[in-house]
Amino acid sequence: MRIAVIGSTHAGTAALKNMATLYPEAQITVYERNDNVSFLSCGLALYVGGVVENAQSLFYSSPEELRKLGIQVNMQHEVKEIDTEKQTIEALNLLTNETVYDRYDKLVFTTGSWPVIPPLDGVNLENVLLAKNYVQSNTIIEKSKEAEHITVVGAGYIGVELVEAFEKSGKKVTLIDGVDRILNKYLDQEFTDPVEADFRSRGIELRLGESVEKFEGNGKVEAVVTSTGRVQTDLVILCVGFKPNTGLLTGKVDMLPNGAIKVNDFMQTSDPNIFSAGDCCAVKYNPTGDHAYIPLATNAVRMGTLVARNILEPTIKNVGTQGTSGLHIYDLNMASTGLTETSASAMAINVKSITINDNHRPEFMPTSENVQLKVSFDPDSHRILGAQVLSKADVTQSINTLSVCIQSGMTIDELGYVDFFFQPHFNQPFNFINKAGLAAAEQNTKTLAPVGV
Repeated sequence: MRIAVIGSTHAGTAALKNMATLYPEAQITVYERNDNVSFLSCGLALYVGGVVENAQSLFYSSPEELRKLGIQVNMQHEVKEIDTEKQTIEALNLLTNETVYDRYDKLVFTTGSWPVIPPLDGVNLENVLLAKNYVQSNTIIEKSKEAEHITVVGAGYIGVELVEAFEKSGKKVTLIDGVDRILNKYLDQEFTDPVEADFRSRGIELRLGESVEKFEGNGKVEAVVTSTGRVQTDLVILCVGFKPNTGLLTGKVDMLPNGAIKVNDFMQTSDPNIFSAGDCCAVKYNPTGDHAYIPLATNAVRMGTLVARNILEPTIKNVGTQGTSGLHIYDLNMASTGLTETSASAMAINVKSITINDNHRPEFMPTSENVQLKVSFDPDSHRILGAQVLSKADVTQSINTLSVCIQSGMTIDELGYVDFFFQPHFNQPFNFINKAGLAAAEQNTKTLAPVGV
């Protein structure tokens, strides 16, 4: 069996390593246009900020490791054409300019995503940079050394993490986003307000609800012009989102309108000989049951592993995702899973929510931090649909717990009585997750529910 893999970041590397172990007799070939594999782009801001000093620690595999597994590794090869009827591939060796041809029995398409580049005047000026891969990370590090003022465009996870990294390194920082608050895709306003206040207290300029209109400069960027003003700057980092990198299969497999490839429960596309995983894919989103585009490393690694398990025959179903994610910014720990009120409203989904504020451990302990937890649920079935948490204490694992609750179809009423351990160093006799369920029950029944022992 001949297996061709296109792309080897999270999903591709996971698929490759598992397939090499499961099918030692298969002829496996990977095509990667970069000179490295498996870069953990979620650690980009840590690398830029100097928290991670050794960049090699952000790679969890290498071309050498893949070759030792018996895989034919074609680095710096860009695939130019896929003929799905003849099951052939045409690729260009970027080092020799030689065209390479190959055929496959099964194709694994794991090309990932690419940063969205807004079509604005001046976007190609020097020092207007992207933040995605290893090469771009090194460019940001080098360019930021000489910059006094850095502007980050886009207030998602990568954007706010880079803002923190630059501020900590002594730079003057401006954060611009067209939406009126940061992290709006992940958290509701009562969770983003404290982060914004923290940013402002540290001298970070927030220009929210402003759209970028153009970049100005003579060869090198000198200013960002927005809908309400102008920002003098030495360096711009674009973090406005990602799009699936799926042009090679346009019109050849089923996709969402944004180009994300649709796969079934076994990671198979509408072409039975092509499997796909990672940021180029849509994935089953459990809170709604629909396909959704959720580019996360966790989703990619799971999906790549499932490709390996299912490429010969349907074996293990993908259980779907809640889009669970977390973030640490300065002293604050936050995480979310499933639907927020913001995202539910955008999808025209009716949800009900309960928010509690509680100490993460008993008051008789020397220290205790406030925990803000919000759980969203279906007002009719009471099925849990989402959750968010924010605290100076690291209680983010509670969101992993609530992710499982969503995946398993648990109701908010059941949540109040789930069995959690109690130990004063860690929590209270009634865990704050339980208390959210109990508070929701009180809200729903208008009767007093127990809140402690």
